[in-house]
Formats: sequence, C-alpha cells, structure tokens
Amino acid sequence: MTDNVRLGVPVRSGDATFPKAMDNVTVRQGESATLRCSVDNRVTRVAWLNRSSILYAGNDKWCLDPRVVLLANTKTQYSIQIHDVDVYDEGPYTCSVQTDNHPKTSRVHLIVQVSPKITEISSDISINEGGNVSLTCIATGRPDPTITWRHISPKAVGFISEDEYLEITGITREQSGEYECSASNDVAAPVVQRVKVTVNYPPYISDAKSTGVPVGQKGILMCEASAVPSADFQWYKDDKRLAEGQKGLKVENKAFFSRLTFFNVSEQDYGNYTCVASNQLGNTNASMILYEETTTALTPWKGPGAVHDGNSGAWRRSSCAWLLALPLAQLARQF
Repeated sequence: MTDNVRLGVPVRSGDATFPKAMDNVTVRQGESATLRCSVDNRVTRVAWLNRSSILYAGNDKWCLDPRVVLLANTKTQYSIQIHDVDVYDEGPYTCSVQTDNHPKTSRVHLIVQVSPKITEISSDISINEGGNVSLTCIATGRPDPTITWRHISPKAVGFISEDEYLEITGITREQSGEYECSASNDVAAPVVQRVKVTVNYPPYISDAKSTGVPVGQKGILMCEASAVPSADFQWYKDDKRLAEGQKGLKVENKAFFSRLTFFNVSEQDYGNYTCVASNQLGNTNASMILYEETTTALTPWKGPGAVHDGNSGAWRRSSCAWLLALPLAQLARQF
C-alpha cells in the first residue's frame, strides 16, 4: 500500500454535488495516510476534522499531534497527511468547505491494517503415548488473521487444523515432533511459531542377533532399542547380571543401543545372553547366543540362534578329533 493514495475526486465548477464524497482509505500500521479534498474557486474556507476535532482550518493547525501535517492548500486541492499511522487513527475524517451559499462536507473512513502477531502459544509438552493433546495459538491483527496448524514431519501432508486450537486424541509415537502455528492476514508475511510435542513410550527392541566367534577372537553382541525417554540397558548371562568392568568384557551403553564386547572369547563365554531395555514406562528383553564359529569348511555349521546345551563342549572336541584324523589318513595313502 503506498502512502500517496488519492482520496478526492475532481469536480466541475457548478457541480451540485460538490464536494464529492471520498472513497475509504486503507493503509498499514506505521505507514503514512494522505487525505485529499478536491475544491474549486467557489470555496472560501476549508477544514479537516477527525470526528468532532478540528485538525486543520485553512493553513492553521489546530491539533497538537506532530504526525499530522498540511500537504496542500490550493485552489483545487486541500490535503493533509498523517505519518506513522496507528490503530487509534482509524475512523472517519471530514473535509468541510464553506462556499458563498452554505457549507458542504465530504467524509472518508481511514482503515488501518495491522500485521499478524502471535500473542499466545502453548509451551512444549511431554506426554505418554495414548494421551490427549490440546495446543493453543492466539494471534492478533487487522483484519483478523487466519490460523493454521501443521505437523513438521516428512510424512505429514497439508494442514491438520485451521483453528486456534489443535486437538489430538490418543497420540502415537509417530505424531511426536514439532507443530507449527501460522497466522496470516495478507497484510504482511505470515508469522510462525513452533511447539515441540514429545511422546513417551516403553522400550522396543528392534535388533538383537546371535553371533558366532572363534575361540581367542574378539566377539560383539548388539542390542538396539527404541524408547522415549531413552532406555537403560542391562546384560545377563543365564540369570547372572554382567557388570561393567568385568574381566575380559566391556559394556557400552548409548541412547539407542548397547554393545557387549568380549576381548578374548573363551569356551566359558559361549552361551545364552539376555539384553534388558527399560525406562519408567516399561521394559522388554531379547535373548541371543554367542556360539563358537570355526574357520574350517568341513566343520558342521551351527547358525545364529543355535541352542548350546551341556553337550556342546563334547561336540566341539569330537569334531576336532575327526578333523585331525582326515589329513593323517591322506598322508598314509601316499606311502
């Protein structure tokens, strides 16, 4: 919106409708509004009024507001300008003229537009999965701004609410993240603010695999879990909890996984291990096996998840004796 808006319409001398009524003027808050009144040589006195208060009478300023100035007082135009317009300037303005016959007036209504502004918005919230969420976004502006909510997520499409209030019933973990409130009224660029919604849920173990490692080598068991808040991890062999710093072992816990490292695998390390992931909302566990993996192709294969029973040691010993007998028999045939 420019500040040089022509409000008055020139009239021909002798026009019975002189001075002609003006159109409404619309400006943005902080801009300047120019109010023009078309006159001719019949006019002997002129004045601009705001409601019942005189702003200017001829060249004399009657108001104390320094923002109001006289732009023109000629035989064809009588104009004033209001700088740095604010909402309290909105309203009717009257151009009053005195002719030889009698006074005449014309009126213009000044409309002040205001950019949208978010005055109140919900704080970040943390809620357990399945709960209900209510978000609020209040904004002001002239004209009244349109408010929309959207979920900032790769899977979200379009707006999820076109209201000051956003209600989510039975929230899921997929609905966690940031929610953006936008207020717009075409006066200026939309204003946006965001609210972070954290959805808490119990641990869920997504990956836990058995691993084969030869004796004397380094072995690693991994346990990955998703949870909010992040899960605490514990490791057990059979019913015995493994402690950090235990000889030959290292337990490394991060936000979403735990790693159990064996630096030098021995016969005693083989067996069943359980990973327990827990937070204040619950716990879950997964079992996996650390089993012996031999490098000789003729050795019978025992894949991930194989159960080691009390005879596993005897199986490994008989396998080694059979493997040793095979090359000796081949050597005997050569002689």
